[in-house]
Amino acid sequence: MAQIDSKEKAKDADATPGYVAGRVGVVGLGLMGGSFARAFRAADVDVYAWNRTRSTLELAEIETVRGELTDEVVGTCELIILAGYPQSAIDWLAQKADLIAEGAIVIDTVGVKRIICEKCGEIAQGRGWHFVGCHPMAGTQYSGFAHSRATMFKGAPMVVVPPEGMDDFERVDILERLKRLLAPCQFGSFTPASAPVHDRMIAFTSQLCHVVSNAYVKSPTARDHHGFSAGSYRDLTRVAHLNAPMWTELFLDNADYLSDELGIIIKNLQDYKDAIDGRDAAELERLLADGDRIKREIEGR
Repeated sequence: MAQIDSKEKAKDADATPGYVAGRVGVVGLGLMGGSFARAFRAADVDVYAWNRTRSTLELAEIETVRGELTDEVVGTCELIILAGYPQSAIDWLAQKADLIAEGAIVIDTVGVKRIICEKCGEIAQGRGWHFVGCHPMAGTQYSGFAHSRATMFKGAPMVVVPPEGMDDFERVDILERLKRLLAPCQFGSFTPASAPVHDRMIAFTSQLCHVVSNAYVKSPTARDHHGFSAGSYRDLTRVAHLNAPMWTELFLDNADYLSDELGIIIKNLQDYKDAIDGRDAAELERLLADGDRIKREIEGR
């Protein structure tokens, strides 16, 4: 009976929400948060923001956001986007949890999901609003509001980790609302995943790439490459330039999966080195052909 009463209350809350329909709050105006804010502004959506650095917020207030995401405004937002570092996103949500409106949706943009979904899910537990783990698969090697743009997410995938403890109908309803609210961002697809699946995949598709690129430019030869490099060098070094404090936090929050991937690539590189050191043409050709074959299979060629 208590469960029925709870659902009835939820329906009543949805019927008379405390938020302003469609209003968005963005927490953090870096590359991701700034791009969300610009996309909503371009679509004439009512968007407010909070940022640790006051000067960035003041700049955004001139051209992008309607105003500051103060404690009074938090409770009027239907969607709140946590676009900071993992721990800062968790801390902000813990501090403002009681201000968020009944029925509102809170998402994040953090590149790891287990720690975020666990901590933010615990904060949302028993409250009338919902936390949905999200990771927009878009970005550049640059950081900061100055590099954000309204078209950052156009055509990009959005990975979504639905809340636990919901039945299928509730989950579908939340995800459909989220798609509607994020429509101005023009995501190309929404991919549901569990937090562990997301973190395992992202260790390979993103984090390992940053580590390898960052390590690659530490060769002494890198300082003398000008005039001798083209596309291969540019492609491999694009993400060597990174936000070290942010990526340190992300790597350590996903240390187990990332370490596994590093172990695999170290072993594979050792195989190439052994073949080259031994002048073993047959083995080297086999290794190269195997890599080419796998790449073609992955691309369906």
